[in-house]
Amino acid sequence: MEIRGIHSDAFFAARQAIRRHASGGNVLIMATVLALVVANIPQLNGYYNDFWNQEVVLQLGDFNVFSHSGHPMTLLQFINDALMAIFFFTIGLEIKREILVGELSSFKQALLPIMGAIGGMLFPVGIFMYMAQGTDYMGGAAIPMATDIAFSLGVLAMLGSRVPISLKIFLTTLAVVDDIGGIIVIAVFYSTHIEVMFLVYAAVLLGVLLLGSWMKIQSKIFYLTIGGVVWFLFLNSGIHPTIAGVLVAFCVPATPVFAPMKFIQIIRKYISNFRAEDDDALCARTILNKNQMDWLKQIESASDKVISPLQELEDSLHPIVNYFIVPLFAFANAGIFLLDMSPAMIFEGISLAIFVGLVVGKFSGILLFSWLTVKCRLAPMPEAADWKMMSAVSMLGGIGFTVSLFIANLSFASMGAHGAELLNSSKLGIVIGSVTAGAVGFLLLHRFLPRATAKSNN
Repeated sequence: MEIRGIHSDAFFAARQAIRRHASGGNVLIMATVLALVVANIPQLNGYYNDFWNQEVVLQLGDFNVFSHSGHPMTLLQFINDALMAIFFFTIGLEIKREILVGELSSFKQALLPIMGAIGGMLFPVGIFMYMAQGTDYMGGAAIPMATDIAFSLGVLAMLGSRVPISLKIFLTTLAVVDDIGGIIVIAVFYSTHIEVMFLVYAAVLLGVLLLGSWMKIQSKIFYLTIGGVVWFLFLNSGIHPTIAGVLVAFCVPATPVFAPMKFIQIIRKYISNFRAEDDDALCARTILNKNQMDWLKQIESASDKVISPLQELEDSLHPIVNYFIVPLFAFANAGIFLLDMSPAMIFEGISLAIFVGLVVGKFSGILLFSWLTVKCRLAPMPEAADWKMMSAVSMLGGIGFTVSLFIANLSFASMGAHGAELLNSSKLGIVIGSVTAGAVGFLLLHRFLPRATAKSNN
């Protein structure tokens, strides 16, 4: 079955992802605004900054689970290295699902957003590197390459049904490909001194997870527990621990034990034991007899086996990630003290390089590569869209925010006082650039979108 050229499995998977990310974007916006407010109230900003430097300890005898090279993690490090590993774990689950049944499962469907994402990564990095020649912040070149899926889809959600679903799917898939690029960059360029034995142990455990997937082990505790150990080994190996989240996600099985038809047959078998003449008794709040309990337990057991661990984990973790982890990350990292900054700072140094990379680089890269792909007839234009709409969506790709902040922390947080200055200036460029890209993209869409779209697009 296809819905106007879009495979139904991919269509509904995309719709579900869009709803989740768009609603999460509103919470993310509020957390960011709150961070900026608190960080600039003189009576509160000292408490705000000190709060994130508290040590986090989970002690088992003499062993602290949340330790890095023998040193306890601060609360900020816990958020950035531990909680964000869960964020990247859900990204890994989403990428695997997209490859199996989503937009990335069909090369023809995926080619346009893939090419747009490639352009949207190459142009911002190229612009940043050109503007950063001969400076000490060249290492932050990857900062403007990201697209924040929650923020960008949140902007689209503000326009409601006027936005064709094909454009929403294009932006969602582009952001997923963008995340893959970000993961590769983090793995390759943000590794420190490598402890080989830790990686060997982690590889063995990842092999155990793959074996468990092959043997159709469905226990989520199995994958999460071993995954937690893999995270700790990565944390102390020199490879950024968020990569562990992605690798563990790829090991989670996507195939359920029961096919849906077998599940339906089990339901029919055991539901048939509840006779129509017993309906009145069952309407009352009564204690079930042993047989009734067994029948319902069989149905419950079957329901656990018809949903794959990948789908169940993704569905369970998304509310935690969207409404707690990502907003907490934003609240901890987006606080910029603006009162001692000159407005001209946005027009100089790393702030300007990031701003131009996000607003100009992302827009031009996404739009140009998408245009070339369509003109060369390698992929079709998104249905019900034109180049004016595509230009507006390309501008929304410049909302870098979450992953941009994450990469900025990786680039400068360990460089001492000067690194702190660069990080603060980076945050300024990220926030101003993302807000500008979001506002301009929204205004362009508001101008170019039709007043109403066909019901089949919604």
